[in-house]
Amino acid sequence: MPTPIPIDPLFDDGPEAMVERFGRYRTYGQHERIELEIGRGLLPRHDSVMNFIRTGGLRRAEEDPTTLAARTSYFREEYGYGDRVYAPGIEGFLRNPRLEAAAREVHGLPVVEPAIAYANLMVPGQELAVHTDVPEFRGANRKVFPQWLLVVMLHSGLFDAWRLRIATGIAWFHDSDHGALAYWPDGPDGAVRRHRIRANTALVLDTDSTFHGVDRVTDDSAEVVPPVRSTTVLEPRDGRWALVADDGAGEVVATYDFADLRFSVSWKAYCFADEDDRDRWRHHEDGLELDTVLASLVDDLRRRGVDADGPQDPALGRTLIDTYVRFPVVGG
Repeated sequence: MPTPIPIDPLFDDGPEAMVERFGRYRTYGQHERIELEIGRGLLPRHDSVMNFIRTGGLRRAEEDPTTLAARTSYFREEYGYGDRVYAPGIEGFLRNPRLEAAAREVHGLPVVEPAIAYANLMVPGQELAVHTDVPEFRGANRKVFPQWLLVVMLHSGLFDAWRLRIATGIAWFHDSDHGALAYWPDGPDGAVRRHRIRANTALVLDTDSTFHGVDRVTDDSAEVVPPVRSTTVLEPRDGRWALVADDGAGEVVATYDFADLRFSVSWKAYCFADEDDRDRWRHHEDGLELDTVLASLVDDLRRRGVDADGPQDPALGRTLIDTYVRFPVVGG
């Protein structure tokens, strides 16, 4: 498994441009969701959500599913995607040479194509469920395949020939004694490590194959369940940050100082062995089709002795997740 690469400092002249507060942030669940016949009714990240509810998260909290769901309904928005910039000032981050150099080192591949930057915000009482990120394959990405299925594809190991190697840089722009990044660099059977948040630093790693999560964001009210529902938004109001019920009424249900939040910006780049490999991706060559993927997975299930009636089986999605995605055992 690739070794994570720390970066310190990320910017020589400080991260002031990145600390700007951009617009309103929706919960992760409000972002793209692909519904296909396979796995109909499953959550976009059914794998990590169900594991979070079963285990109680990194704290192994014995709480009801509604409470746990509020704790992990964090907020996200894109700052840039490809050539599109949604947050002016992000350009220096997207093309940061230290992130690019670390990406080359993580995967041992020389051609790096920065692709996306997005911010994650969490309020006191929240944490990030242990998970691996949504991977991509030639012809198969989160715009056309359910996210949980892409995760299954990576953990199955059946589609490595089509897998796109992605390096992720997680950057922080304030110091914090809480909300540390927990990650398993030696696989789910290895020991967990925790990376403390410090301003103007980053950690670059293969988050598609490395399990990771975020310790609970704590303060005096950390045990209080944050009043977050799937349609709640987080936005700046009158010098503070407000949780707003996005139900038409716009009711403010809680407010925070920015220092109370956990703020990070993630950077993702595709890594290639050479320009020809990159061009196959750019030109959408040799891509996977859904029917081929499902047939391969069903055949593999049967070889493993797992009952599977085929893609029409309404239970197939859960069977695939339970068979292929093996989470680390978390402690308190």
